[in-house]
Amino acid sequence: MTAPGENMRINGDRLWDSLMEMARIGPGIAGGNNRQTLTDADGEGRHLFKRWCEAAGMTMGVDKIGNMFATRPGTDPDALPVYVGSHLDTQPTGGKFDGVLGVLAGLEVVRSMNDLDIRTRHPIVVTNWTNEEGARFAPAMLASGVFAGVHSLDFAYGRQDPEGKAFGDELKRIGWMGDEEVGARRMHAYFEYHIEQGPILEAEEKTIGVVTHCQGLWWLEFTLTGREAHTGSTPMNLRVNAGLAMARILEMVQDVAMENQPGAVGGVGQVFFSPNSRNVLPGKVVFTVDIRSPDKEKLDRMRAKIEAEAPKICDALGVGCSVEAIGHFAPVTFDPALVASVRKAAEDLGYSHMNLISGAGHDACWAARVAPATMIMCPCVGGLSHNEAEDISREWAAAGADVLLRAVVETAGIVE
Repeated sequence: MTAPGENMRINGDRLWDSLMEMARIGPGIAGGNNRQTLTDADGEGRHLFKRWCEAAGMTMGVDKIGNMFATRPGTDPDALPVYVGSHLDTQPTGGKFDGVLGVLAGLEVVRSMNDLDIRTRHPIVVTNWTNEEGARFAPAMLASGVFAGVHSLDFAYGRQDPEGKAFGDELKRIGWMGDEEVGARRMHAYFEYHIEQGPILEAEEKTIGVVTHCQGLWWLEFTLTGREAHTGSTPMNLRVNAGLAMARILEMVQDVAMENQPGAVGGVGQVFFSPNSRNVLPGKVVFTVDIRSPDKEKLDRMRAKIEAEAPKICDALGVGCSVEAIGHFAPVTFDPALVASVRKAAEDLGYSHMNLISGAGHDACWAARVAPATMIMCPCVGGLSHNEAEDISREWAAAGADVLLRAVVETAGIVE
């Protein structure tokens, strides 16, 4: 058996080949992926992942929200498992690596442990969480949120996509509603490996991001009600223009985020106009404001100001305004001992590294509520993510997986 040392590394070529094979399922239109949660493509990707896990000697469990848990046994039947995971679902115009890297790197950790005949006291469980992205069913990180007790299962089943299809119905339709109770599993520790989704590591020429914290988030869904009218024949002073109100709210959100620098962001990525016709002023506009900060007080202050100012903007234009918080998690501090294990693994391997605060939400944010948790990040080209042009190098992918292997094996307790 190989003891921890310079030769305890994953098979980088095999990891890359797995990433490219998974990317063939649910291809996008510009080189990326459209494998949104609970679609047929999602179901196909799940089947491939299950086959790979079983070929690596793992057993697959699935809970009632579709979370997949592939287990490699440990030598101690009473020891809680070390979990490694992320997600296989993508944005509508997503890349090949966001989420998928973490799931398949977890699989590669197990494959490499098999190759090196490494046994651990604690079992290893590789996890695919359902609906991390939240692109089709809001909120994001839905299934890990149910697992952590943040949401109820009924709440999740009742979420609807833009076509009115319910989460629970679609989960049944693709055949991935399991029988395990959600959240019944207990964890010794949780690791998540992810692309950075930002430009810092590449700009600083660092290979490994040691993630210490994750920003908190509020998603605020606004519904503005105006009056549909002809864009050409309605005088400007007689319009009840929900689109104009939205534009002014967007400008206000920008100002609020800038007032709270550093360490705060805010913007809008999704807008629905109704009736969405070129020559009709919208009668209704629905959009989601996304604000984030690692500072809870700052985050809550931003939310309060946005919710106070938006109705004033709408009142001045005669537009109705309602707001609903449809997504939230507080800032997260990851487990110091696990963070230290990641840092030590990077140092032992000779990889350049730096501390990072994750700007995006991840399933690790909810896992941290039920177990010690941390994250590892690798660079992505230009910091680009949630885009079909998202890209990383083979070397970056392998380096982070090498760190993951060492940190997981150390935490799971290698058996001589």
